[in-house]
Amino acid sequence: MSNIDEIKARIDIIDLVSESGVQLRRSGRNHTGFCPFHSNTKTPAFVVWQETGTWKCFGECNEGGDIFKFIMKKEGWDFKESLRHLAERAGVELKQYTPQQKEEVEASEHLRTLLEEIALFYHQQLKTDAGKKTLDYLREKRGLSDETLETFMLGYSPKGWDNVLKHFTERGYSEKDLMDSGMLSENDQGRRYDRFRDRLMIPIRDARGRMAGFGARTMDPDGIPKYLNSPQTVLFDKGRLLYGLDRAKKAVRTLDQAVIVEGYMDVIAPHQAGFENVISPMGTALTEDQLRLIKRYTPGNHIVLALDPDAAGQKAILRGLDAARKSLDREGELAFDARGYLRHEARLQADLRVANLPDELDPDEIVLRNPDEWKEIIAGAKPIVTHVMEALAAGRDLDDAKVKTDIAAQILPLIADLPNSIERETFRQQLARMLKVDERALIGGQVQRGGRKGRPSSRRKDAQKTLPQPPVAGVAAINPAKKLEEYCLGILIRKPDLLYRLDRALQEMGLQALVADDFGYTENQSLYKAITASLEQDALDAHDYILANRADALRDLLEKLMAATEELSPVLERLLEEMLRGIIKMRRLGLNDSLNQLRFFQEDAQQRGETVGSEYQELVMQHALMLRALDEAQRRLSLRRLE
Repeated sequence: MSNIDEIKARIDIIDLVSESGVQLRRSGRNHTGFCPFHSNTKTPAFVVWQETGTWKCFGECNEGGDIFKFIMKKEGWDFKESLRHLAERAGVELKQYTPQQKEEVEASEHLRTLLEEIALFYHQQLKTDAGKKTLDYLREKRGLSDETLETFMLGYSPKGWDNVLKHFTERGYSEKDLMDSGMLSENDQGRRYDRFRDRLMIPIRDARGRMAGFGARTMDPDGIPKYLNSPQTVLFDKGRLLYGLDRAKKAVRTLDQAVIVEGYMDVIAPHQAGFENVISPMGTALTEDQLRLIKRYTPGNHIVLALDPDAAGQKAILRGLDAARKSLDREGELAFDARGYLRHEARLQADLRVANLPDELDPDEIVLRNPDEWKEIIAGAKPIVTHVMEALAAGRDLDDAKVKTDIAAQILPLIADLPNSIERETFRQQLARMLKVDERALIGGQVQRGGRKGRPSSRRKDAQKTLPQPPVAGVAAINPAKKLEEYCLGILIRKPDLLYRLDRALQEMGLQALVADDFGYTENQSLYKAITASLEQDALDAHDYILANRADALRDLLEKLMAATEELSPVLERLLEEMLRGIIKMRRLGLNDSLNQLRFFQEDAQQRGETVGSEYQELVMQHALMLRALDEAQRRLSLRRLE
């Protein structure tokens, strides 16, 4: 249970409101009284629902919320101050950074500052006589402009064993700082020396643009290894970083496509040519963490693998496919068989394609030769099934029956698990044409290497018969309004830019754009405001801004929402539809509750012989009209879905 939930569980809203001077009268399951936020002595239009821990004024201020919103409005405090006050009242200890955690954060920032200074040092060395060979290499062989060198802060680490060691210890940094940042190595005798010597230096930053480490290419023709990265440190974890993502993320989000290449120069040259959606896992196979990171920035999960066409590149592609399936599948268990091909029991939830590079050229060479050629190559990237099919067939005798059986046995499971029947049929036809067999020989089950048809497992039959229910349909079991709010917020936290399309769709349906007051819980309102603020600034990517600027008190809630939306559909239209249905349902629940309460006010007043004010009747009419608008929007949404 989070701090916020625990506070709400411990504080009775009736006690809290009563202690503020509001005299509440029990009316059925609710409590009513005069609103403390505006002058009114005739009509008790203030309602408190003890069961849900919420309140609402049906009078002049027309506001409502939970215990946090009540204290914020009464005391004029912000959410943080209200949280601190209510936590103290409830006896809940707020989770804060421990002294150790604070030290760790400060230590990390100290190391980042050091790495920034070292990156500048290396960049300045590039312009010295010692760095001229490296500078000429970048300009003449790699075709990089001076502007690109500045943009990516490329540099040179001079020859010698202690250039960095001496320079930065003289500037006040300790040897421990240099060791912790990965800039020094230590031999068996305990002697420390510069890790990078006579190398082209490539600063590596995380998605937020913060220094993490370096990649380095030797300038010695006989130098070993050719490429050397920073070692594992608290800042540098190669399996969780993607080179160039800090500069690519906006283009990736705008184009809804990430192009993955192998090397540093394969990222830099395309960026120089205007292809800014290119990133690299720094020469290693894609990891699950890296794929999940990409998912944050590609609304439709469109990913193209454009790796070097040599043997290592092909192996990297296959390893990358395996990681992608684990990361992007919505459900199911995945496995990797002994022959290096994929098997899975879940449907693919991303458009992952593979681009074949011609003439044994690297991406940077292709871009320099002809930028339009690169554009065509990426546009012509092939689906996974097609790529694996062609990779299995390359160099093999397709007239040999056993070869055909072997290829079919590995491709058919991949085809069978595709969620779209048209795609399954298309790839099955493609496989039949490639193997020159009757398509009927490939229908009815998986072909095993012995030539027998394997029966589909009962689990697969059941999975095909039982379609997963959309998330919104399952959130109404307990506290429907809260569940709906959290689900919609979870989508927006992962896909902030979806808010633009959402508001436009709502307005096209004749409904008001989403606002903070659509959320009845104060912590949810705070997160929604953080989402809208993230879209109004340019310093950080919207998703990173939300993560960086959330209050510590909302950390648990944010983690909860992120976990609950881990397996979102990659289809943007489907997410938009789910959001629309969720918001319509949220608003209908709120309006129904309010309408029922207004009718209760009328009946209660009539029983006491009091005159019902015209404002009540006007409010009832307004609520009825809004409900009618929601019904019409729901009808249009259903018709659009049928189309």
